[in-house]
Amino acid sequence: MMKDIPVKPVEGIAIAIVPSEPPEDGVFSEEMHWEVFLLNLKQEPVENVLVASKGYGEVAGEEVKTSTLRHYYEEVPAGTFSKVEGIQQELTQINHEFWVSFTHEKFLYDRKYTFVRGSIDKEFFVNIPVLGRKGVMIA
Repeated sequence: MMKDIPVKPVEGIAIAIVPSEPPEDGVFSEEMHWEVFLLNLKQEPVENVLVASKGYGEVAGEEVKTSTLRHYYEEVPAGTFSKVEGIQQELTQINHEFWVSFTHEKFLYDRKYTFVRGSIDKEFFVNIPVLGRKGVMIA
């Protein structure tokens, strides 16, 4: 029965994590915060968007697990973004997982985006489309 369920790849949807403010002299301070955005890079809107997020890993030798947060957006218009949540600097060294589900053209899509430990770093910065800022992105 599972073979009868069509699976289509998610395209044109990305998750980006950017500094809330550009770091002074390229140095990230402990007080710095990051912002997570859902990007719709499609030419059409997506609807009924659900983003479930959680973080997990080790900080200073101790196991850390964040709460699972769920965010709902009735619609994310074409070529726009929605802010999902913030991340404290001290939590950039754990894994961050975002499950994104949405409908597009009457089909339900689902995809997991995982930023692994150490990937939220200026070494991996790219220009983020529609945001006009630098950060890390998974498309």
